[in-house]
Amino acid sequence: MENLKERTFRFSNSMISFVELIPERKASSVVSFQLLKSATSVGANYRAAKRARSNKEFISKINIVLEEVDETLYWLEIIKEQKWIEGDVLGTLLKESDELTAIFTKTLITMNQKSK
Repeated sequence: MENLKERTFRFSNSMISFVELIPERKASSVVSFQLLKSATSVGANYRAAKRARSNKEFISKINIVLEEVDETLYWLEIIKEQKWIEGDVLGTLLKESDELTAIFTKTLITMNQKSK
């Protein structure tokens, strides 16, 4: 399985490239900014989680990662609904967001069970 540190880094960079494709409008500028913030936070917060000093701190930081990837998914769904970009690139990013959400959800479930 691919290293999650590398995968989340690649995810952030893919989002940066993707945002450059979105046509500039007032609304799309706001959504693009929010998307960049949440998507790039996924990898940054995952790195912070890997440096956690305790299971409790790790769980807390992974919760942040999960919130950020879920927010990223939300902004991608807005872009899809607005039809600012359609096609394979958007579909690939939606799929990756879903997969990362599932991975971090499972991680939290596992860690919470270990903590009990």
